[in-house]
Amino acid sequence: MRQEWSRPNPPLTCQPKTEQPMALNQTDIAQVLEEIAPVLRCGWIQKIQQPTAHTLVLDIRVPGHTHRLLVSCQPETTRLHFARRTLLNPPTPPAFCQFLRAHFQGARIDDIRQVPNDRIVELHLTTKEGPRKIVCELTGKKANVLVLDADGLVLRDLNHQRSLVGQTYAPPAKRETSSHERQPARFTRTANGEFPISAAIEAHYQDKESTLAGEAAKDARLRALKKTIKKEQRRIDAWREDLAKALKYRDYARYGELIKANLGAIKKGMERITLVDYFDEALPDVTIPLDTTKSAQGNMDDYFRKHRKYLTAERELHPRIERAARELDTLRQELATIEQGTWTPPAASPSTDQAAPRTATRKTNESGEQRRGPFRRFTSADGLPIFVGRNARENDELTFGLAKSDDLWLHARGTPGSHVVVRLEKGSDPPPETIRDAAMLALLYSDLKKSGKGDVIYTRRKWVKKAKGQAPGAVIVTQEKSLHVSLDKKRLEAIKMRSSHE
Repeated sequence: MRQEWSRPNPPLTCQPKTEQPMALNQTDIAQVLEEIAPVLRCGWIQKIQQPTAHTLVLDIRVPGHTHRLLVSCQPETTRLHFARRTLLNPPTPPAFCQFLRAHFQGARIDDIRQVPNDRIVELHLTTKEGPRKIVCELTGKKANVLVLDADGLVLRDLNHQRSLVGQTYAPPAKRETSSHERQPARFTRTANGEFPISAAIEAHYQDKESTLAGEAAKDARLRALKKTIKKEQRRIDAWREDLAKALKYRDYARYGELIKANLGAIKKGMERITLVDYFDEALPDVTIPLDTTKSAQGNMDDYFRKHRKYLTAERELHPRIERAARELDTLRQELATIEQGTWTPPAASPSTDQAAPRTATRKTNESGEQRRGPFRRFTSADGLPIFVGRNARENDELTFGLAKSDDLWLHARGTPGSHVVVRLEKGSDPPPETIRDAAMLALLYSDLKKSGKGDVIYTRRKWVKKAKGQAPGAVIVTQEKSLHVSLDKKRLEAIKMRSSHE
């Protein structure tokens, strides 16, 4: 049994009363079809394009000529006419365009006509699969293009309404008081050429679309700027918070030195120790808290490690905050021009993402180094950058392109996995917590992840060589050390939290 399908009649209140309609009205459609339909009958569809999500272009060949028929279902500029200007197409045709090319390229146009007293145009076609029909509903906000088979069943539609597929086509319900029915024709045959009405429609909507595109670009930029400003402010606040936390470690090098001079006086289990502060000329007593679970050496190392975190924060966070603050000022100035109505969209190629508000300075990392390759990027507990390859090609690029000879290199032992590189200053040794962070990442991004534990080897990058004749990412490692690692959720969460602030 054939299912009947119909659309609800939308309430009259859905249409703004004072808005000037921009889509073609019934009279406009009748007028342009009177001009172009006689030419298109018995023509052949040579090429089908879909420049935008709601725009189709059919190249139709008739003896001696090729005409480009444009059908737009954009709510603000719904129309049908011959197009003289060429529109840019996406690199990959949308699914609806691919469907039309598969079934309608080479089809003959038997007829093209308007449904009486409506803004619907039907193309009656003969295809290699038999009779077919393309229905163009030029109805403004709910405009659509539908493909029907010989029995009137919907095969596909431009708006991807899956509920329509397989249903018997029924035109949209008409409103008795539709303003489009009462409007006179808006286009006259004043233009020169063979198809003056079509040319007038194209010129009219080209101006409209330019205006709409400018407004859309401004709105998109406004949204992107507000979102980015909010995000940048959060980054700055997070860095300032990290800097404030690190400031309490400012005197920890002194405490470490005092403990170092008194290692023999400290026993495991002590909560604190009072020592003479020989860094102060007055030689006062200073009480230093101790971790009862650690030895004297462990407490000393802990104080020195935390002091290094303070030094790293002072060295790296201040420049970051200053840079981000300057970028934030630039973004806020641009936002002000939009709000004041003085903003103009920058000239860009069609592939340029004008909504992306980041400035060119974001393309380099904090040391000014050009970012090479996507790589996963993390920050260790000591503030050192960690890079992780995503695949064999990236592993090869990371190890033999980005990494320097003194950098630390890690990999899960005896199993496929990511190369991990820790950026180190020349002549410096990797802190123990950084090694553990990087080893945790090497384990996480390897086949050992399933077991949750395993051995990770590490060495300097200069001791890693390419394996000749092997696939990208295959290496020979010498002078390596090994570390047994178990996945630690708290440590991983801390790594990801720090990296999200970068």
